[in-house]
Amino acid sequence: MPVTVSSTPNPNAVKFTVGVPVGGPTTYSPAQPTDDPLGKALLGLPGVASVFMTADFVTINKLPDAAWEPIIEPAQDILAGHFA
Repeated sequence: MPVTVSSTPNPNAVKFTVGVPVGGPTTYSPAQPTDDPLGKALLGLPGVASVFMTADFVTINKLPDAAWEPIIEPAQDILAGHFA
């Protein structure tokens, strides 16, 4: 199933709809290390500040000075691989 990317009112947040239940609500942040492979992979992308998962979507928040270009495509790939 393709991962759909949507903007949000917050310029530092993007919504990734995966079309299947993702669990949660769960929030991952660098301040709270996780053993969850999906959370680790998304937090490992450069510039990611936090990851929120609930219903059928994942919202990624970036650091204010980070660019979206190195985050969006790799995040889509990670999510598509995980929820395929």
